[in-house]
Amino acid sequence: MIELREVSRRFGDAVAVDRLSLTIASGELLVLLGGSGSGKTTTLKMINRLIEPSAGDVLVDGRSVRDVEPHALRRRIGYCFQQVGLFPHMTVAGNVAITPRLLGWPRARIARRVDELLELVELPPAAFAGRRPHELSGGERQRVGVARALAAAPDLLLLDEPFGALDPLTRDRLQESFRAIRRRLGLTAVFVTHDMVEALLLADRVAVMEGGRLVQVGTPAELLRRPASAYVRALMATPLRQARAVDALADAPEPGTS
Repeated sequence: MIELREVSRRFGDAVAVDRLSLTIASGELLVLLGGSGSGKTTTLKMINRLIEPSAGDVLVDGRSVRDVEPHALRRRIGYCFQQVGLFPHMTVAGNVAITPRLLGWPRARIARRVDELLELVELPPAAFAGRRPHELSGGERQRVGVARALAAAPDLLLLDEPFGALDPLTRDRLQESFRAIRRRLGLTAVFVTHDMVEALLLADRVAVMEGGRLVQVGTPAELLRRPASAYVRALMATPLRQARAVDALADAPEPGTS
């Protein structure tokens, strides 16, 4: 469904992405994983032309994104990011309905779609449709952001660290909810994160980036068992070390017992 062909992006003399080639299958969740400055967000934004490649090409369903007007392309592709970006003067329902309105959907169809999506992200319309963003928790705002990204029934969803600013419990709940929603809808998704555990738990495949280059692509199990470089090995060591530490704590005797 998505193909990046020798894609590069320069900002002046700095190379943010260097000759990256990658194919993402229909229905797949691919996670772009890497540290700050690795090029993962720049790569994501080249898919929907928020950033234009300096070289190479991006194809969606076999068609170059260069052949599609940016606004038309973005209305076909859901986009969800960490800051959410809800319009503060609009209700929850108004925020979710933005893209269908731009597409000229009839009012009744929009209302049905908003209710359907709020139910899908576990925000009952009767309780949440009329609220404004400042009346929501961080997790609730992020759920609205996911609903808005899905409003025009896209086949492709791009997510840029959408849960990164949330507390661990809320983040875990939203990860579970997102996983269920994506599988139910059969979405193709590209998900950017720097969190190794999040990448391993969510991804069908993980694409690891370092210094603007793609250094390994594989399933979570493949990356854990056969890291292709010292950098990937170091990334994978973190969740393994954390898991061992938690296991050791769970097995430790209670104080005062032997």
